[in-house]
Amino acid sequence: MARAVAASELLQQRLMSLHAAEFTTLDITMAQAKLLYVLVASGELTMSETARQLGVTLSTASGAVEHLVGLGLVNRSEDPSNRRQVLVSVTDAGAETLEQMREMSTAHLRMLFDRVTDEDLALIERATNILADAASAAQRSVK
Repeated sequence: MARAVAASELLQQRLMSLHAAEFTTLDITMAQAKLLYVLVASGELTMSETARQLGVTLSTASGAVEHLVGLGLVNRSEDPSNRRQVLVSVTDAGAETLEQMREMSTAHLRMLFDRVTDEDLALIERATNILADAASAAQRSVK
């Protein structure tokens, strides 16, 4: 397993180096991208749930949300059932920004797949499906 983890980390590191130039064109940090990702995956969250899912303090989460609100990527509103609660949700522009990041990754993968033999592509497809199945099983066990 250690060799598989090391190979995955090496791939991620090399993909990040491919992404770096394009990622800098987005006006958000990695932490803010993580916030967008959490909101897209979870839907509307309270500020405290947002901080908990990010593993940061309420103050840190609030600052990140404030910046993304300023960029029009996140909405912040009062919870109608509890006015002391602040709700955070992603805007269409925020979802589009996250989609741009996904498209960058897909474009880089396509470029890499063009450099791989058909036989190796079949192996990559099989390995990817195995990992996707494991991720689904892990997700079911968490719920």
